Amino acid sequence: MGSAVITARAAATFDPVARSVATARAFVRDTLQGWGYTDVVDDAVVLTSELVTNAVVHAGTAADVLCLRTEDGVRVEISDHYPEREIPLQSAGLNFGSSDSENGRGLLLCAALASRWGVEYSPARKHVWFQLDLPDRPVGIRSAGPLLPVGLLPVADERVRVAVVQIDSTGAVAAWNDDAAYLFGYTADQVVGKQLTDFTAWPQTPGTNTGIADALRLSRWEGSYGIRGADGRTIPVYGSHLRVRDTQGEPSTVCLLVRDYERAVLQSPVRAPVSDAAESRKTDPFEVFIGSPAPDDLDGLLQRTVERARDMLDADAAFLLLATDDETELEVRATTGLPSARQRFARVPVEAGTGRYGSARMPAVHEDLDAVPGAVPLLGNTGMRSVVTVPLKVEGRLTGSLGVAAEAAGRYSNEEALRLQFAADRIALAVESARLGELERLRRGSLSFLVEASDLLAGTLDRDQTLALMAQMTVPTLATWCAVYTIADQSSEPELSYVLHEDEDRIDGLKALLTRIDPPEPVPAPGARVWPAPSEAAHEAALRTSMRSIGIGDPGGLNSGTRTTLATAAAVGGETVVLPLVARNRVIGMLTLGKPSDDHFRQEILELAEDLSRRAALALDNARLYSERTAISQSLQRSLLPPGLPKIPNVEVDVIYRAAGEGNEVGGDFYDVFPIRDGAYGFAIGDVCGTGPEAAAVTGLARHALRLLAREGFAGPAVLERLNAAILDEGSRSRFLTLLYGELWPQEDGSALLKVVCAGHPLPLRLRQDGSVEPAADPQPLLGVLEDLELYEQTLTLEPGDVLLCVTDGVTERREGTRMLGDDGLAEVLAHCTGLTAGAVAGRILRAVERFAADPPSDDMAILTMRVPEPHPAP
Repeated sequence: MGSAVITARAAATFDPVARSVATARAFVRDTLQGWGYTDVVDDAVVLTSELVTNAVVHAGTAADVLCLRTEDGVRVEISDHYPEREIPLQSAGLNFGSSDSENGRGLLLCAALASRWGVEYSPARKHVWFQLDLPDRPVGIRSAGPLLPVGLLPVADERVRVAVVQIDSTGAVAAWNDDAAYLFGYTADQVVGKQLTDFTAWPQTPGTNTGIADALRLSRWEGSYGIRGADGRTIPVYGSHLRVRDTQGEPSTVCLLVRDYERAVLQSPVRAPVSDAAESRKTDPFEVFIGSPAPDDLDGLLQRTVERARDMLDADAAFLLLATDDETELEVRATTGLPSARQRFARVPVEAGTGRYGSARMPAVHEDLDAVPGAVPLLGNTGMRSVVTVPLKVEGRLTGSLGVAAEAAGRYSNEEALRLQFAADRIALAVESARLGELERLRRGSLSFLVEASDLLAGTLDRDQTLALMAQMTVPTLATWCAVYTIADQSSEPELSYVLHEDEDRIDGLKALLTRIDPPEPVPAPGARVWPAPSEAAHEAALRTSMRSIGIGDPGGLNSGTRTTLATAAAVGGETVVLPLVARNRVIGMLTLGKPSDDHFRQEILELAEDLSRRAALALDNARLYSERTAISQSLQRSLLPPGLPKIPNVEVDVIYRAAGEGNEVGGDFYDVFPIRDGAYGFAIGDVCGTGPEAAAVTGLARHALRLLAREGFAGPAVLERLNAAILDEGSRSRFLTLLYGELWPQEDGSALLKVVCAGHPLPLRLRQDGSVEPAADPQPLLGVLEDLELYEQTLTLEPGDVLLCVTDGVTERREGTRMLGDDGLAEVLAHCTGLTAGAVAGRILRAVERFAADPPSDDMAILTMRVPEPHPAP
């Protein structure tokens, strides 16, 4: 203390329990207020709270608090009985740690708020002290300003007129002085008894800010508005309102009014100048309340705010809520002294009732919550009885609500509400700026998330993979768990199709729980809606399991183990929301997102989930349509191919068919082998131009017409000529067709007689036993182009060991860059197939085609092989 004279002292010892922190704050506040040192009370209480917390909570010892008063200020010493705990010395390169951590934060605040501070050791204890200097004011002066030149003084009329208007508890004018009559043109007789609102032009928009009726009920108010004069003009005024009560206890409001340009007459002075040392650290009201350095993130700032608000009013708990963009709801963002994990992101309406105390737009004081149950839902079942809440506003817009609460009733009055409102005004702009910064970062992240999600969803047309992607994109980014319900058609019930939890061990229990409860209703209304069924079912199951584990209740019921059931209850015990999956004006499913016990979703997360659900719904419906189309195409493709191959005496027959692409288009390649009559068999392989329904129609026509005409006894050329006429009869729906058609007769000597017609199709190749390969037919015109065709058939005999290979152009036109397999390449492959069975030959041809190029085949392929086996030698 140097040479300063100690004029008073006060000391107290506090036990090492958490409640001692609040008691110590109250002790210091009462002591300094009793000494008249109100200018430094707030800073002293904040520092005391942090240092006593270090002693009784972290060090676990009793704390001794000593307050020393001098003429220049106050010194507060906090001692603990644990000298082994080291306090680092301050130096230029010293880092006290994070301002958001509990450890070391008291010293950071001392450095920021105190005029001087230090740490001292003795053999038995250690104590931290801080000095707060009083503002340099002459004795008896509450506030004072500097001497100013005449030219810098405020401008006023030659005679300053101050209207004094008294308003009774009903809002009516009760008194009106002569200056009021002069300024506004009304005599007292004209206005007494009338509502003040009849004469005022209030600048704030009703319902979005403090109205004049609300302002008249406040203990103190200052600001600008207008009074409508007798001549009809609005006169801008600056008003200072003070709420008073008479000797009978009847309240009224005294309004002092001057012309707005003379506001300096009534405007409250700013805090008087302080010493240069304190000037640099107290010029920013925000830093005075929050402490320096302030947290640079929103959550840290909000948490620091509630802690300071709690300390300032010696409260047991504090909470801060932020308003949604439309100002209809408030979202819990920070608490202290309350189960913050349970309440975080819970939402409450801004307007909860009809009166002032039902709106978050006005300060409110509840002396005893037991008398008005449910008045503050956030404090239900917390043991808090008295509470004061004030709004956070920026440019007249509600941005949040700050509240403190105490376990005792009657702790707060309008005076505390006014102090808390001043604090809220200090930090409102900083909170809103941090909130907007966080919102901008979240929106940027949301855009990136949605872009990535859209790319992933667009990259697949598989239904099951789409369901898996939907769940994996939401867990854990948006929710702890996710379930996807799908609806096949309007008459079907929702079906649980996919379940995912961030903990894989919880998936089976979660799926079992959701299977036992009814699915959510498929409501097409956009947006997320709360679905309480999973949480209720989980809690009920946990209760029944717990009762069975202690030997009471119904022994029947769930078969799951106690641990699994309780873990599942915790996993789904929080908020669960359902978002409809709407595509093409139809609800095709629901996306269900859930949180663990007592957790809530942020509004921004729900908005992001809604965007995702719209994209996911379209992707899921596209996958459904693609699956249906693929199934139809594959079914149609199967119908265009023969159900099986007939067994031909002494002739091996094998076919390989490969459709190109993903199976969603009907190909134009086809084949057939069928009996014509006893001892005679027909075979065909063809390729219709194009794909899709038109090609399928020509394919079906060709295959069935071949069988019908051949069995009617027509020879090969006649069969193809009549088929050509039938194709041309289709008109614009017709497609040209390349076709190899033949008839086969097994011979008694072990050979096979063939008659073939090749209409524009790749020529069949004959492999002899000696390895030579030659075309087995001549090329002729294709079908579906010319009306008059003159086709002829060619006859050949397959000797034992010979092979006839028939393919479509998907084989010969296989490409790798500028190279093509072609007829010569195919003949070369076939030449190495001597001695192989018909199936082995077809398989080798297929492998050769696939290996010719790295890319998968782009055209359908059909390979038909027929071989006359060599006779087995006699044993």
